[in-house]
Amino acid sequence: MITYPKFRAAAVQAAPVYLDTEATIEKACRLIAEAAAGGAKLVVFPEVFVPGYPYWNWTMTPIQGSAWFERLFRAAVDVPGPEVDALRMAARDAGAHVVIGINERDRYSMGSLYNSILFIDDAGDVLGVHRKLVPTWAEKLTWSHGDGSSLRVYETSVGRLGGLACGENTNTLARFTLLAQGENVHTANYIALPTAPADYDMVEAIKLRAAAHSFEGKVFTVVSCSAITPEIVDIVAHDEDARAMLERKNAAFSGIFGPDGRLISEPLIDDEGIVYAEIDLNKCIQLKQMHDIIGHYNRFDVFQLHVNRQPQPPIVFSELPQVYPDAGSTEF
Repeated sequence: MITYPKFRAAAVQAAPVYLDTEATIEKACRLIAEAAAGGAKLVVFPEVFVPGYPYWNWTMTPIQGSAWFERLFRAAVDVPGPEVDALRMAARDAGAHVVIGINERDRYSMGSLYNSILFIDDAGDVLGVHRKLVPTWAEKLTWSHGDGSSLRVYETSVGRLGGLACGENTNTLARFTLLAQGENVHTANYIALPTAPADYDMVEAIKLRAAAHSFEGKVFTVVSCSAITPEIVDIVAHDEDARAMLERKNAAFSGIFGPDGRLISEPLIDDEGIVYAEIDLNKCIQLKQMHDIIGHYNRFDVFQLHVNRQPQPPIVFSELPQVYPDAGSTEF
């Protein structure tokens, strides 16, 4: 008789050592070890945890923020690279799967960054990297578009693992693409967003999206959101209005949701910390008898989703055949 994995998951809510890549990687490795000591076999970190979120896009003009973009680009992460290697070793030593948000530097352009999610298994191997498909609102000043090549679900010892970054969890088609690949555990990585409009409740927005994905897909969702600290405010706030905006509360939420859409961990709001929950994938089966939107509870003769997973490189070379006049022949 088939059985499915049972394990403990951890959602980390933490602030980076802002724009200090080395120190942030060291902090991430410590938190991986701490979560593993708490029994976690899956440890999920916030969006662009390494080395931080470009809050200046919301508090400064594009001209004022340009020098900050350069600072972020210089501090960003290469994949592969030494920072990734450090995270790989931390995951291996902890015996835990790690999902962490990074600012990924384009290796060739010297001007493009990606909001990326790095997936590492418990042996320290990189499973893949997902680049956020569409940066949200002011984020377009910082990040380039990802493509469909990274809309993937990974087979792991804790089940089929997928994830999306922040606002992507509002994208119904992106979410369905992961569900249709058999996703069991969804990771939703967020940043603290005190810069949202005054009537926008970031905590409730995150909870609504996570609960909806879990309920619709009958999957577990691990939400990890960054925290914003007084040190970050001091660095980024250039006037009192910006400071007041960045100090707004109820801007971050982390927690873990079950396949019926209910919160199964303690809620963590604004403060740094780690929350845990026991995940039993066997609990998805009976719920899917009611609504299995990737199986019997859909009409694929009526609906069809086409996903382009071709990578979109900046250049494609078509080599001309080499001609040898003396032989009168062409080699390919």
